[in-house]
Amino acid sequence: MGFETILMNLPEVAKPTQKRLSFREKLKWTIIILILFFVLGTIPLFGLGENALRQFTFLSIIFAAKFGSIISLGIGPIVTASIVLQLLNGSGLLKFDLTTHEGKKMFQGVQKLAAIFFILFEAIVFVFLGGLSPASGMSPLILVFQLFLGGILILFMDEVVSKWGFGSGISLFIAAGVSEEIFVRLLSTFTLLETSKSVLGFPFGSAAPSGKLWVLLFNLSGGDPRAALLPIGAILATAAVFALAVYAQAMKIEVPLSFGRVRGHGIRWPLSFIYTSNIPVILVASLLATIQLWARLLQNAAQDSTSRILNFFSVYIMGQIDTAQAGYGLIQWVTPPNLLEAVIKGSLTSSQIVHALGFVLLMIAGSIMFSVFWVQTAGMDARSLSKQMMSSGLQIPGFRRDERVLESLLNRYIPSLTVLGAITVGFLASVADLSGTLTSGTGLLLTVMIIYRLYEEIAQQHAMDMYPMMRRFMGG
Repeated sequence: MGFETILMNLPEVAKPTQKRLSFREKLKWTIIILILFFVLGTIPLFGLGENALRQFTFLSIIFAAKFGSIISLGIGPIVTASIVLQLLNGSGLLKFDLTTHEGKKMFQGVQKLAAIFFILFEAIVFVFLGGLSPASGMSPLILVFQLFLGGILILFMDEVVSKWGFGSGISLFIAAGVSEEIFVRLLSTFTLLETSKSVLGFPFGSAAPSGKLWVLLFNLSGGDPRAALLPIGAILATAAVFALAVYAQAMKIEVPLSFGRVRGHGIRWPLSFIYTSNIPVILVASLLATIQLWARLLQNAAQDSTSRILNFFSVYIMGQIDTAQAGYGLIQWVTPPNLLEAVIKGSLTSSQIVHALGFVLLMIAGSIMFSVFWVQTAGMDARSLSKQMMSSGLQIPGFRRDERVLESLLNRYIPSLTVLGAITVGFLASVADLSGTLTSGTGLLLTVMIIYRLYEEIAQQHAMDMYPMMRRFMGG
């Protein structure tokens, strides 16, 4: 009874009092949270010494984190809590009745409590395992407190967007981070001091801009078309993933339904081919990123330890990065090779192909698993959807009004869409990662899907109350 009381009384962002928020109100809160997210990413951790996580660009993109800032945890704890809850609910160890208000409230409470736990847990792990080390003479607890504070801010910012803005904060933060990464890698005019004239083929020698567009122009002007193929490949791969993701998102199956009480009137209920949207990719990518993170933290701990067990676990179970003992463990399978770059340079090997195939299969299997769990947890299964349709007065034309008939029809589509959509999105994400796009391929795919879903939500719900210029842009 006490535990339920705690769950029901956790601090939360108040819901809007009005039933429907206007486009202007949602846009205002979305922009405010987005600006706050970027501002927090520029606030460094007070008392930070060594930042061993700085090199993990993939992790920072998937977790929407800025390592070394107050939001170094990003959305990692929130997604980790969701993964754990999905697994527990899918396995039957925990069961929530999401058809009732109390059940949904209980589920949300457990999820928030788990997120708070993982915020504190990951903050302690980051600091005490050497990911973010305190400066000399600085207490590590000061860093832990700052990380915990930043994690809590992200948690409530996500809740603000979910209740007052467009989509969810998790999706918004991922899309913002990836968009920033693409812009920087394509158009950055900052220099790569370690880049030599022989590589770039540009007269400025070691001080050439790092943006792929400028690297392309510099190599062409320097008469080195082969070197120019690398930025061209990255740009074309990015465009191809973008186009394929939009095409896959637009594919739908429409189920014809009629209003039982109004003869001659009906609708077509759309079921997206990628039925569970970007949720499975977020979860599986976060899981793989978490494995990379733990491998690095254990690698740091093993270097300062004489324990043979810890060293064996770090080298052969989790794997290591940039050491003489690298090449073993899980991390080699969750870190994709850049096949496109290897092909252009003529350095492709059979081991890279095997590595790539293993990564693709891992992404697809993970997407299927989380997609199936998400359908059951989020009330997207045939039974839940048939209840929703029946409560709206819908039925199958030519059949009697019976929930079992509607559920039987939906069962022809939903299980297949759940699996096929997950296979498609897992394959696209893995191929994008293997093709060396301007940012993480998984992050790029997620961003395209997030923006497309956001476009659909705005077009459907706010076609009449948005700004005239925005309405024309949305096709209204």
